[in-house]
Amino acid sequence: MFVEKLIEDVDVKAIAEKVLKGTRITLEEGVVLYKKADIATLGYLANKVREQKNGNKTYFNKNLHIEPTNRCIYSCKFCSYYQKKGEDGWEYSREQMLDKITNMGDEITEVHIVGGVHPQWDLHYYGEFFQKIKQLRPDVHIKAFTAVEISFIAKKSKMSVAEGLAALKEYGLDSIPGGGAEIFDEEIRQKVCPHKDTGEEWLYLHETAHKLGIPTNATILYGHIESEYHRIEHLNRLRELQDRTGGFNVFIPLKYKKENNELGYLGEVSVIEDIKMYAISRIFLDNFGHIKAYWPMIGKDISQLLLSFGVDDFDGTINDSTKIYSLAGADDQAPSMSTDEMIKMIKEAGRVPVERDSIYNIIHEY
Repeated sequence: MFVEKLIEDVDVKAIAEKVLKGTRITLEEGVVLYKKADIATLGYLANKVREQKNGNKTYFNKNLHIEPTNRCIYSCKFCSYYQKKGEDGWEYSREQMLDKITNMGDEITEVHIVGGVHPQWDLHYYGEFFQKIKQLRPDVHIKAFTAVEISFIAKKSKMSVAEGLAALKEYGLDSIPGGGAEIFDEEIRQKVCPHKDTGEEWLYLHETAHKLGIPTNATILYGHIESEYHRIEHLNRLRELQDRTGGFNVFIPLKYKKENNELGYLGEVSVIEDIKMYAISRIFLDNFGHIKAYWPMIGKDISQLLLSFGVDDFDGTINDSTKIYSLAGADDQAPSMSTDEMIKMIKEAGRVPVERDSIYNIIHEY
């Protein structure tokens, strides 16, 4: 009924019919949908897919973010986080980071560890830290490091990617977040992060992790110099890898934020563009179980809205201050949310709050 009466564009109507039948759309069709479909159409389709996969459930977990350092060997043009030489920064010791975990007690089920690519710290430095976390909290899930961090610390420890991942798993690594994917297109990537690992290297590392039994997340950084085609092509590469391995837990679109970095002159894309990115992601990534709104970056109010545009995961309570996005201009400068607040926000959006563990096993349904 919606397709027949409300979609006038012939191309969009044909694509929408495929989506509603559960038929995979092509890269080219994804681009057409992105460029020509209106917000109402995208929302209708994304919500249909979301509810077909996850019903009315909206997931969250209780997590602690630790950013060991903002020292970094790279200086990506979109980054507001890394420490330039001579500027103030931080380097938490392993003891300081363990204190953060100790102070949380049983309030968390996951420790999320991501930071700059420190020039001195190798795989064994972090591995021994993982061992101490497990001694302190054997039950806590360690989700750590972007692909570029793993690539560097493995190389510094004279290991291949596969050897490094296996060693980290032995030390206690449970899963890998999706950061560092940025945008896979080689030409665009060369312009925004020319010194970082390539898109193909990111994909190879995640595929290797999946083969070793390490689940991972996936991301995109959107809203800078890329086009709609580059975004869909990025999603397509992720979808192809998920077809091969099934190792991705969730996809998280990450919005480029303009403060304190070299691309600030671009400004930021609109909320409408944010909504389209999330909705298209849910429609196109038919083999991903979950789409997450990372609320410290996109904002709490927009995250609530996105629960009607394909999103079924509200990330976590994030009981610590994460600076990667606050330094780039995110509204929440010290992001933290209580479980009660998380539940309230999800219920206000008409969804059912579900506490999950890090790999989407249900802990409690509210």
